[in-house]
Amino acid sequence: MAEKNYLIHTPEGVRDIYGAECRRKLAVQEKILQVLYSYGYEHIQTPSFEYFDIFGKDRGSVGQRELFKFFDRDNETLVLRPDMTPAVARFVAKYHCDDPMPLRLCYLERTFKNNSSYQGRLKERTETGAEMIGDDCADADAEMIAMVIDSLRAAGLQEFQVELGQVEFYRSLVDEAGLDEETQEALNHLIENKNNFGVEELLKDIPMDEGLKELFLRLPGLFGSVEQIRGAAELTGNPRALKAIGRLEEVHAILAERGLADYVTYDLGMLSNYRYYTGIIFKAYTYGTGDYIVTGGRYDKLLMQFGKDAPAVGFVIVVDQLMAALSRQQIDVPVVLPGTVILYEQEARTGALWLAEHFRRQNLAVQSMKRKADRALEDYQDMVRRRGQRNLLYLEGDGRTVRVMDMVKGSEDIIPLSEYE
Repeated sequence: MAEKNYLIHTPEGVRDIYGAECRRKLAVQEKILQVLYSYGYEHIQTPSFEYFDIFGKDRGSVGQRELFKFFDRDNETLVLRPDMTPAVARFVAKYHCDDPMPLRLCYLERTFKNNSSYQGRLKERTETGAEMIGDDCADADAEMIAMVIDSLRAAGLQEFQVELGQVEFYRSLVDEAGLDEETQEALNHLIENKNNFGVEELLKDIPMDEGLKELFLRLPGLFGSVEQIRGAAELTGNPRALKAIGRLEEVHAILAERGLADYVTYDLGMLSNYRYYTGIIFKAYTYGTGDYIVTGGRYDKLLMQFGKDAPAVGFVIVVDQLMAALSRQQIDVPVVLPGTVILYEQEARTGALWLAEHFRRQNLAVQSMKRKADRALEDYQDMVRRRGQRNLLYLEGDGRTVRVMDMVKGSEDIIPLSEYE
Protein backbone atom coordinates (compact mmCIF):
# COMPACT_ATOMS: atom_id res chain seq x y z
CA MET A 1 0.00 0.00 0.00
CA ALA A 2 2.83 2.37 0.89
CA GLU A 3 4.47 1.69 -2.47
CA LYS A 4 1.27 2.61 -4.34
CA ASN A 5 1.01 5.89 -2.42
CA TYR A 6 4.60 6.69 -3.32
CA LEU A 7 4.03 6.05 -7.01
CA ILE A 8 1.17 8.54 -7.36
CA HIS A 9 3.36 11.45 -6.22
CA THR A 10 5.45 13.57 -8.59
CA PRO A 11 9.16 14.25 -7.98
CA GLU A 12 10.19 17.49 -6.31
CA GLY A 13 9.97 20.50 -8.60
CA VAL A 14 7.35 19.23 -11.07
CA ARG A 15 3.56 19.20 -10.98
CA ASP A 16 0.45 17.99 -12.78
CA ILE A 17 -2.05 20.44 -14.22
CA TYR A 18 -5.49 19.48 -15.50
CA GLY A 19 -9.03 20.64 -16.11
CA ALA A 20 -9.73 24.36 -16.36
CA GLU A 21 -6.20 25.29 -15.27
CA CYS A 22 -4.70 23.30 -18.12
CA ARG A 23 -7.14 24.74 -20.67
CA ARG A 24 -6.34 28.28 -19.53
CA LYS A 25 -2.61 27.66 -19.88
CA LEU A 26 -3.08 26.30 -23.40
CA ALA A 27 -5.22 29.34 -24.28
CA VAL A 28 -2.57 31.78 -23.01
CA GLN A 29 0.19 29.97 -24.88
CA GLU A 30 -1.81 30.16 -28.10
CA LYS A 31 -2.42 33.90 -27.66
CA ILE A 32 1.31 34.52 -27.21
CA LEU A 33 2.21 32.41 -30.23
CA GLN A 34 -0.27 34.34 -32.35
CA VAL A 35 1.56 37.56 -31.43
CA LEU A 36 4.91 36.04 -32.39
CA TYR A 37 3.48 34.73 -35.67
CA SER A 38 2.08 38.20 -36.42
CA TYR A 39 5.64 39.57 -36.31
CA GLY A 40 6.69 37.00 -38.90
CA TYR A 41 8.42 34.50 -36.61
CA GLU A 42 8.57 30.87 -37.71
CA HIS A 43 7.95 28.07 -35.23
CA ILE A 44 10.70 25.54 -34.53
CA GLN A 45 11.04 22.54 -32.21
CA THR A 46 14.34 21.29 -30.83
CA PRO A 47 15.03 18.03 -28.95
CA SER A 48 14.30 17.84 -25.22
CA PHE A 49 17.83 16.54 -24.67
CA GLU A 50 21.12 17.42 -26.33
CA TYR A 51 24.82 16.70 -25.93
CA PHE A 52 26.28 17.94 -22.65
CA ASP A 53 28.72 20.33 -24.37
CA ILE A 54 25.87 22.38 -25.89
CA PHE A 55 25.14 23.78 -22.42
CA GLY A 56 28.61 23.75 -20.89
CA LYS A 57 29.77 26.57 -18.65
CA ASP A 58 32.10 27.85 -21.38
CA ARG A 59 29.02 28.51 -23.50
CA GLY A 60 27.68 30.76 -20.76
CA SER A 61 24.66 28.64 -19.88
CA VAL A 62 23.81 27.10 -16.49
CA GLY A 63 26.21 25.42 -14.06
CA GLN A 64 26.77 21.67 -14.05
CA ARG A 65 24.88 21.15 -10.79
CA GLU A 66 21.74 22.54 -12.42
CA LEU A 67 21.81 20.05 -15.30
CA PHE A 68 19.89 16.79 -15.49
CA LYS A 69 22.58 14.49 -16.94
CA PHE A 70 22.36 10.94 -18.27
CA PHE A 71 24.12 8.65 -20.75
CA ASP A 72 23.06 7.08 -24.05
CA ARG A 73 24.00 3.54 -25.10
CA ASP A 74 27.27 4.82 -26.60
CA ASN A 75 28.19 6.36 -23.25
CA GLU A 76 27.81 9.91 -24.54
CA THR A 77 26.78 12.41 -21.86
CA LEU A 78 23.39 13.96 -22.58
CA VAL A 79 21.41 16.61 -20.71
CA LEU A 80 17.80 17.65 -20.58
CA ARG A 81 17.70 21.10 -22.15
CA PRO A 82 17.93 23.74 -19.35
CA ASP A 83 17.86 26.77 -21.65
CA MET A 84 16.49 27.28 -25.16
CA THR A 85 18.99 29.85 -26.45
CA PRO A 86 22.03 27.54 -26.94
CA ALA A 87 19.70 24.95 -28.51
CA VAL A 88 18.44 27.53 -31.00
CA ALA A 89 22.02 28.65 -31.70
CA ARG A 90 22.99 25.05 -32.44
CA PHE A 91 19.95 24.67 -34.71
CA VAL A 92 20.71 27.84 -36.68
CA ALA A 93 24.39 26.93 -37.13
CA LYS A 94 23.37 23.53 -38.48
CA TYR A 95 20.61 24.51 -40.90
CA HIS A 96 21.30 28.19 -41.72
CA CYS A 97 25.07 28.50 -41.45
CA ASP A 98 25.49 30.19 -44.85
CA ASP A 99 22.36 32.35 -44.73
CA PRO A 100 23.46 36.00 -44.32
CA MET A 101 19.93 37.43 -43.96
CA PRO A 102 18.02 37.97 -40.69
CA LEU A 103 16.17 34.91 -39.42
CA ARG A 104 13.17 35.03 -37.07
CA LEU A 105 12.35 31.95 -34.99
CA CYS A 106 9.92 31.23 -32.14
CA TYR A 107 9.14 28.22 -29.98
CA LEU A 108 6.99 26.72 -27.24
CA GLU A 109 9.01 24.17 -25.28
CA ARG A 110 9.79 22.79 -21.84
CA THR A 111 13.11 23.35 -20.11
CA PHE A 112 14.59 21.38 -17.23
CA LYS A 113 16.78 22.86 -14.53
CA ASN A 114 17.93 20.93 -11.46
CA ASN A 115 17.75 23.92 -9.14
CA SER A 116 16.92 24.06 -5.46
CA SER A 117 13.19 23.93 -4.80
CA TYR A 118 13.30 25.71 -1.46
CA GLN A 119 11.88 28.86 -3.07
CA GLY A 120 9.13 26.92 -4.81
CA ARG A 121 10.77 27.10 -8.23
CA LEU A 122 9.79 24.45 -10.72
CA LYS A 123 12.46 22.22 -12.21
CA GLU A 124 10.39 21.71 -15.36
CA ARG A 125 9.12 24.93 -16.92
CA THR A 126 7.06 25.77 -19.98
CA GLU A 127 8.70 28.55 -21.98
CA THR A 128 7.71 30.36 -25.14
CA GLY A 129 9.99 32.84 -26.82
CA ALA A 130 11.53 34.32 -29.92
CA GLU A 131 15.01 34.75 -31.36
CA MET A 132 16.18 37.08 -34.13
CA ILE A 133 19.40 35.95 -35.77
CA GLY A 134 21.57 38.09 -38.03
CA ASP A 135 20.49 41.64 -37.11
CA ASP A 136 22.64 43.74 -34.77
CA CYS A 137 20.79 47.06 -34.94
CA ALA A 138 18.78 48.82 -32.23
CA ASP A 139 15.58 48.21 -34.20
CA ALA A 140 15.98 44.47 -33.57
CA ASP A 141 16.41 45.11 -29.83
CA ALA A 142 13.30 47.30 -29.80
CA GLU A 143 11.31 44.69 -31.72
CA MET A 144 12.02 42.17 -28.96
CA ILE A 145 10.77 44.55 -26.28
CA ALA A 146 7.68 45.36 -28.36
CA MET A 147 6.88 41.66 -28.77
CA VAL A 148 7.25 41.10 -25.03
CA ILE A 149 4.80 43.93 -24.31
CA ASP A 150 2.32 42.79 -26.96
CA SER A 151 2.54 39.17 -25.76
CA LEU A 152 1.88 40.02 -22.12
CA ARG A 153 -1.04 42.25 -23.06
CA ALA A 154 -2.46 39.52 -25.30
CA ALA A 155 -2.23 37.07 -22.38
CA GLY A 156 -4.41 39.43 -20.35
CA LEU A 157 -1.79 41.04 -18.13
CA GLN A 158 -2.44 44.72 -17.54
CA GLU A 159 0.15 45.89 -15.02
CA PHE A 160 3.76 44.94 -15.70
CA GLN A 161 7.14 46.55 -16.25
CA VAL A 162 10.04 45.68 -18.53
CA GLU A 163 13.43 46.53 -17.01
CA LEU A 164 16.14 47.10 -19.60
CA GLY A 165 19.86 46.96 -18.83
CA GLN A 166 23.18 46.79 -20.66
CA VAL A 167 25.78 44.18 -19.67
CA GLU A 168 28.42 45.85 -21.86
CA PHE A 169 28.28 48.94 -19.66
CA TYR A 170 29.20 46.95 -16.56
CA ARG A 171 31.76 44.74 -18.29
CA SER A 172 33.57 47.75 -19.71
CA LEU A 173 33.99 49.12 -16.17
CA VAL A 174 35.15 45.75 -14.80
CA ASP A 175 37.75 45.48 -17.58
CA GLU A 176 38.88 49.03 -16.93
CA ALA A 177 39.31 48.25 -13.22
CA GLY A 178 41.24 45.04 -13.96
CA LEU A 179 39.35 43.03 -11.32
CA ASP A 180 40.18 39.35 -10.91
CA GLU A 181 37.48 36.71 -11.48
CA GLU A 182 36.79 36.10 -7.79
CA THR A 183 36.31 39.81 -7.10
CA GLN A 184 34.13 40.15 -10.17
CA GLU A 185 31.78 37.41 -9.00
CA ALA A 186 31.49 38.96 -5.55
CA LEU A 187 30.85 42.38 -7.08
CA ASN A 188 28.26 40.95 -9.48
CA HIS A 189 26.30 39.50 -6.55
CA LEU A 190 26.41 42.73 -4.54
CA ILE A 191 25.39 44.99 -7.42
CA GLU A 192 22.57 42.71 -8.54
CA ASN A 193 21.20 42.78 -4.98
CA LYS A 194 21.55 46.57 -4.77
CA ASN A 195 23.89 46.21 -1.78
CA ASN A 196 25.64 49.59 -1.71
CA PHE A 197 27.37 48.99 1.61
CA GLY A 198 28.67 45.63 0.42
CA VAL A 199 30.11 47.21 -2.73
CA GLU A 200 31.85 49.88 -0.66
CA GLU A 201 33.33 47.27 1.70
CA LEU A 202 34.52 45.08 -1.18
CA LEU A 203 36.26 47.88 -3.09
CA LYS A 204 37.73 49.97 -0.26
CA ASP A 205 41.15 48.26 -0.32
CA ILE A 206 41.33 47.62 -4.07
CA PRO A 207 43.56 50.15 -5.89
CA MET A 208 41.71 51.85 -8.76
CA ASP A 209 40.83 55.29 -10.07
CA GLU A 210 38.64 57.08 -7.52
CA GLY A 211 36.18 58.15 -10.22
CA LEU A 212 35.77 54.55 -11.33
CA LYS A 213 35.35 53.39 -7.74
CA GLU A 214 32.68 56.04 -7.22
CA LEU A 215 30.85 54.81 -10.31
CA PHE A 216 30.82 51.24 -8.96
CA LEU A 217 29.41 52.57 -5.70
CA ARG A 218 26.67 54.41 -7.54
CA LEU A 219 25.90 51.57 -9.94
CA PRO A 220 23.24 49.86 -7.77
CA GLY A 221 21.30 53.13 -7.80
CA LEU A 222 21.51 53.78 -11.55
CA PHE A 223 17.98 52.71 -12.41
CA GLY A 224 14.71 54.37 -13.27
CA SER A 225 13.90 56.61 -16.22
CA VAL A 226 15.98 57.04 -19.34
CA GLU A 227 17.01 60.50 -18.04
CA GLN A 228 18.74 58.87 -15.07
CA ILE A 229 20.57 56.54 -17.44
CA ARG A 230 21.70 59.49 -19.55
CA GLY A 231 23.14 61.01 -16.38
CA ALA A 232 25.44 58.01 -16.02
CA ALA A 233 27.30 59.17 -19.14
CA GLU A 234 28.65 62.09 -17.12
CA LEU A 235 30.29 59.68 -14.65
CA THR A 236 32.62 57.93 -17.11
CA GLY A 237 34.76 58.53 -20.15
CA ASN A 238 35.00 54.85 -21.00
CA PRO A 239 34.16 54.59 -24.74
CA ARG A 240 32.52 51.15 -24.39
CA ALA A 241 30.39 52.33 -21.47
CA LEU A 242 29.29 55.45 -23.37
CA LYS A 243 28.44 53.37 -26.42
CA ALA A 244 26.33 51.05 -24.26
CA ILE A 245 24.38 54.00 -22.86
CA GLY A 246 23.91 55.34 -26.39
CA ARG A 247 22.42 52.03 -27.46
CA LEU A 248 19.87 52.17 -24.62
CA GLU A 249 18.92 55.69 -25.67
CA GLU A 250 18.47 54.56 -29.26
CA VAL A 251 16.22 51.66 -28.21
CA HIS A 252 14.23 54.01 -25.99
CA ALA A 253 13.64 56.41 -28.89
CA ILE A 254 12.25 53.59 -31.05
CA LEU A 255 9.97 52.35 -28.24
CA ALA A 256 8.75 55.90 -27.62
CA GLU A 257 7.94 56.22 -31.32
CA ARG A 258 5.83 53.05 -31.03
CA GLY A 259 4.03 54.36 -27.94
CA LEU A 260 5.56 51.72 -25.65
CA ALA A 261 8.02 53.75 -23.58
CA ASP A 262 5.77 53.81 -20.49
CA TYR A 263 6.19 50.05 -20.09
CA VAL A 264 9.99 50.27 -19.82
CA THR A 265 12.39 51.31 -17.07
CA TYR A 266 16.19 51.12 -17.11
CA ASP A 267 18.74 49.59 -14.78
CA LEU A 268 22.50 49.78 -15.41
CA GLY A 269 23.04 47.52 -12.40
CA MET A 270 21.08 44.65 -13.99
CA LEU A 271 23.23 41.59 -14.54
CA SER A 272 22.54 38.03 -15.67
CA ASN A 273 23.65 34.52 -14.75
CA TYR A 274 23.90 33.73 -18.47
CA ARG A 275 27.37 34.71 -19.62
CA TYR A 276 26.56 34.67 -23.33
CA TYR A 277 24.76 38.05 -23.20
CA THR A 278 26.77 40.82 -24.85
CA GLY A 279 24.54 43.90 -25.01
CA ILE A 280 21.06 44.79 -23.86
CA ILE A 281 19.41 42.49 -21.33
CA PHE A 282 15.90 42.74 -19.96
CA LYS A 283 13.42 41.21 -17.57
CA ALA A 284 9.69 41.74 -17.14
CA TYR A 285 7.99 41.77 -13.75
CA THR A 286 4.48 42.02 -12.41
CA TYR A 287 2.91 41.67 -8.98
CA GLY A 288 1.63 38.32 -7.76
CA THR A 289 4.84 36.43 -8.51
CA GLY A 290 8.19 36.62 -6.79
CA ASP A 291 10.27 36.09 -9.90
CA TYR A 292 10.57 37.51 -13.41
CA ILE A 293 8.07 36.39 -16.04
CA VAL A 294 10.28 37.31 -19.02
CA THR A 295 14.02 37.35 -19.53
CA GLY A 296 16.08 38.07 -22.62
CA GLY A 297 18.91 39.95 -24.23
CA ARG A 298 21.49 40.21 -27.00
CA TYR A 299 24.06 37.44 -27.51
CA ASP A 300 26.25 38.39 -30.47
CA LYS A 301 29.05 35.88 -29.83
CA LEU A 302 27.20 32.66 -28.95
CA LEU A 303 26.56 31.41 -32.49
CA MET A 304 30.25 31.74 -33.28
CA GLN A 305 30.88 28.87 -30.84
CA PHE A 306 28.76 26.67 -33.12
CA GLY A 307 30.42 27.81 -36.35
CA LYS A 308 28.27 30.76 -37.47
CA ASP A 309 29.40 34.34 -36.93
CA ALA A 310 26.10 36.19 -36.50
CA PRO A 311 24.58 38.62 -33.98
CA ALA A 312 21.39 37.59 -32.21
CA VAL A 313 18.80 38.78 -29.70
CA GLY A 314 15.90 36.99 -28.07
CA PHE A 315 13.63 36.50 -25.08
CA VAL A 316 11.69 33.82 -23.24
CA ILE A 317 8.37 34.07 -21.41
CA VAL A 318 8.15 31.73 -18.42
CA VAL A 319 4.56 30.58 -18.91
CA ASP A 320 4.25 29.04 -15.45
CA GLN A 321 5.17 32.33 -13.76
CA LEU A 322 2.82 34.21 -16.07
CA MET A 323 -0.07 31.89 -15.21
CA ALA A 324 0.62 32.33 -11.49
CA ALA A 325 0.51 36.11 -11.92
CA LEU A 326 -2.76 36.00 -13.88
CA SER A 327 -4.30 33.81 -11.20
CA ARG A 328 -3.18 35.95 -8.27
CA GLN A 329 -4.32 39.11 -10.03
CA GLN A 330 -7.68 37.43 -10.66
CA ILE A 331 -7.46 38.04 -14.40
CA ASP A 332 -9.89 35.75 -16.17
CA VAL A 333 -8.72 33.66 -19.11
CA PRO A 334 -11.94 32.65 -20.90
CA VAL A 335 -12.00 29.02 -22.01
CA VAL A 336 -14.81 26.77 -23.22
CA LEU A 337 -15.13 23.74 -20.98
CA PRO A 338 -17.53 20.84 -21.54
CA GLY A 339 -20.65 21.96 -19.70
CA THR A 340 -23.04 19.23 -20.80
CA VAL A 341 -23.12 15.49 -20.20
CA ILE A 342 -25.39 13.25 -22.29
CA LEU A 343 -26.26 10.10 -20.35
CA TYR A 344 -28.04 7.28 -22.14
CA GLU A 345 -29.30 3.78 -21.69
CA GLN A 346 -28.53 0.92 -24.10
CA GLU A 347 -31.62 1.28 -26.32
CA ALA A 348 -31.19 5.07 -26.53
CA ARG A 349 -27.60 4.95 -27.82
CA THR A 350 -28.40 5.91 -31.44
CA GLY A 351 -30.36 8.98 -30.39
CA ALA A 352 -27.80 9.99 -27.79
CA LEU A 353 -24.86 9.81 -30.19
CA TRP A 354 -26.83 11.77 -32.79
CA LEU A 355 -27.63 14.44 -30.18
CA ALA A 356 -23.96 14.72 -29.19
CA GLU A 357 -22.92 15.27 -32.82
CA HIS A 358 -25.74 17.80 -33.19
CA PHE A 359 -24.24 19.91 -30.38
CA ARG A 360 -20.67 19.51 -31.60
CA ARG A 361 -21.64 20.81 -35.04
CA GLN A 362 -22.68 23.97 -33.19
CA ASN A 363 -19.21 24.16 -31.55
CA LEU A 364 -20.59 23.11 -28.16
CA ALA A 365 -18.48 20.75 -26.04
CA VAL A 366 -20.39 17.75 -24.72
CA GLN A 367 -19.52 14.44 -23.12
CA SER A 368 -21.59 11.34 -23.78
CA MET A 369 -21.57 8.20 -21.66
CA LYS A 370 -23.60 5.03 -21.29
CA ARG A 371 -25.24 4.62 -17.92
CA LYS A 372 -24.00 1.66 -15.90
CA ALA A 373 -26.70 -0.53 -14.40
CA ASP A 374 -25.20 -0.41 -10.93
CA ARG A 375 -24.98 3.42 -10.90
CA ALA A 376 -27.88 5.53 -9.65
CA LEU A 377 -28.89 8.63 -11.55
CA GLU A 378 -27.90 10.66 -8.47
CA ASP A 379 -24.29 9.45 -8.92
CA TYR A 380 -24.12 11.09 -12.35
CA GLN A 381 -25.77 14.25 -11.03
CA ASP A 382 -23.13 14.47 -8.30
CA MET A 383 -20.40 13.96 -10.91
CA VAL A 384 -21.68 16.89 -13.00
CA ARG A 385 -21.79 19.19 -9.96
CA ARG A 386 -18.36 18.10 -8.72
CA ARG A 387 -16.70 18.75 -12.07
CA GLY A 388 -18.21 22.19 -12.47
CA GLN A 389 -20.44 21.19 -15.37
CA ARG A 390 -23.98 22.43 -15.75
CA ASN A 391 -26.36 20.24 -17.74
CA LEU A 392 -27.16 16.56 -17.56
CA LEU A 393 -29.22 15.29 -20.52
CA TYR A 394 -30.63 11.85 -19.80
CA LEU A 395 -32.01 9.60 -22.56
CA GLU A 396 -33.74 6.60 -21.01
CA GLY A 397 -35.75 3.81 -22.53
CA ASP A 398 -35.85 4.10 -26.30
CA GLY A 399 -34.50 7.65 -26.16
CA ARG A 400 -37.41 9.45 -27.78
CA THR A 401 -37.39 12.05 -25.02
CA VAL A 402 -34.56 13.92 -23.31
CA ARG A 403 -34.66 14.62 -19.60
CA VAL A 404 -32.83 17.97 -19.31
CA MET A 405 -31.46 18.72 -15.82
CA ASP A 406 -29.86 22.11 -15.11
CA MET A 407 -27.66 21.38 -12.09
CA VAL A 408 -27.09 25.09 -11.34
CA LYS A 409 -30.73 26.21 -11.36
CA GLY A 410 -32.00 22.88 -10.08
CA SER A 411 -34.61 22.80 -12.85
CA GLU A 412 -35.72 19.88 -15.01
CA ASP A 413 -37.60 19.58 -18.34
CA ILE A 414 -38.69 16.78 -20.64
CA ILE A 415 -38.03 17.58 -24.33
CA PRO A 416 -38.79 15.34 -27.29
CA LEU A 417 -35.60 14.36 -29.13
CA SER A 418 -37.24 15.45 -32.40
CA GLU A 419 -37.22 19.08 -31.23
CA TYR A 420 -33.42 19.17 -31.58
CA GLU A 421 -33.61 18.44 -35.32
